[in-house]
Amino acid sequence: MSRSRRDTRRRATQGGGFTLVEALVAIAVFGIVATIVFGGFSQTMRNRRFVEAQSDRAHVVRVAMERMVREISSAFVSVHVNPNPQLITMRSGFHGRREGAGARLDFTSFSHRRLYRDAHESDQNEVGYFVADYRDEDGHTHTALVRREQNRIDEDFERGGQNAILVEDVREFELSFLDPLSLEWRDSWDASGSEMNRLPVQVKIRLVVPQTQNERHDEVYTTRAMVPINWALNHAVYNP
Repeated sequence: MSRSRRDTRRRATQGGGFTLVEALVAIAVFGIVATIVFGGFSQTMRNRRFVEAQSDRAHVVRVAMERMVREISSAFVSVHVNPNPQLITMRSGFHGRREGAGARLDFTSFSHRRLYRDAHESDQNEVGYFVADYRDEDGHTHTALVRREQNRIDEDFERGGQNAILVEDVREFELSFLDPLSLEWRDSWDASGSEMNRLPVQVKIRLVVPQTQNERHDEVYTTRAMVPINWALNHAVYNP
């Protein structure tokens, strides 16, 4: 067999496979490409989870703000109170002030919704908003915006009922009240005290919560509630 024929056969035999170096290089390249693809996919999934968490958080806050606006807009007070203190069974009111770590508002309202047919309840109720601490499943303490409701008005509109968390992880909760006479914003309001039988025309609500991704930064939500019934209800009829 001639030398040229042997070289041709050797090249044909060697050209049918890969050397160890070529295989290692191919594996390394494949690993690099897989790492890049997996990294991009992981980042996309993290961004998706962040956007979903942020959207869910914003939705919870917006629903809470809309609920507060609706219920505060239905607030009322009444001048009709039994003159005998021992016979007083219900007392209306509107009391906003700063208490503890944030603002607190307790008031009587026409915002109650019956959950059961034929329930012996009306549209009148006691509502309160305040901030309070709670513990999560891991035992960590957080501050939440809490809503209190009692479906019947009793002699103390600032106590009683059931509490439910509206918004978790709240940094600040502030309320301001617009006086219809002076047109000035006030930090407190008491319809049974200095603002006897009067309600503010507007209530400004400010809620601050930490960002979903970076807890060092805050997100601020503000809104206003119009209060149509500014004066105490009086159903007495005067006949001259």
